[in-house]
Amino acid sequence: MWLIVVGVLLLLMKVAEVGPGADLSWWWVLAPFGLAVLWWEFADKTGYTQRKAMDRLDERQKARREEAMTKIGTSDKQRRRRR
Repeated sequence: MWLIVVGVLLLLMKVAEVGPGADLSWWWVLAPFGLAVLWWEFADKTGYTQRKAMDRLDERQKARREEAMTKIGTSDKQRRRRR
C-alpha cells in the first residue's frame, strides 16, 4: 500500500511541477506503481495475502470467544480470581 501512496505523491508532484518531483523522469514517477503490481503478484502467488487474512480472522474469532466467555462468567481470568 505504501508503494501506491509514494507513487501518487510523486505523480502529483510531477503533474503540479512542485518541488524535486518536477525534475524527475517519468520512469521514476511510475516505478512505484510497477513495484506495487509486482508485490501483489508475489504476495498472491506465495500465499502471503491469504495467511494474513486468516490470521486476522483467527484474532477476531479469539476476541469474540473471549468476550463471550467473559459475558457468561466462565473465562479463565474470572475463574482464577474466584479461587
